[in-house]
Amino acid sequence: MSKISLIRGSVVNMDVDAIVNAANESLLGGSGVDGAIHQAAGPELLNECRTLNGCRTGEAKITKAYNIKNAKHIIHTVGPVYHGDKKDADLLASCYEKSLDLALENGCKSIAFPGISTGVYGYPLNEAARVSLMAVNTWLELHDDVEMNVFLCCFKDAEMDAYKEIFD
Repeated sequence: MSKISLIRGSVVNMDVDAIVNAANESLLGGSGVDGAIHQAAGPELLNECRTLNGCRTGEAKITKAYNIKNAKHIIHTVGPVYHGDKKDADLLASCYEKSLDLALENGCKSIAFPGISTGVYGYPLNEAARVSLMAVNTWLELHDDVEMNVFLCCFKDAEMDAYKEIFD
């Protein structure tokens, strides 16, 4: 049976089949969680990412986890830069759905997400939490025959607070 868990911490430290990287379109590393994942995984990740020809917003691509020993895969997804229109929510939801699709296609039974688009891309935490939770719940309902343990990782207290408002 699938379940969603709220975790205080970094995806880099999660013991799961796949961790999700909130990447930029180049997939070649950046700041925040993207930089932390690239640093932890080592230079082999950058080499593999160079072969993927980037990634469009709302889409996802998968790589090996390399030096991140507690995960098998890294799923890179590109969230939208927040503008405040419905398209933002659709693209953000797509990041979660496409990441879960890739996890399933690659035999994963557990996946850890960071907050996607909530850093430099400016997505408001409360709205991002609502969109992500709806997207994950919908995906799990559509795949009720699949076992997938989903961890929503909150690196900051403000992220945890945004999710707790919805969970309570």
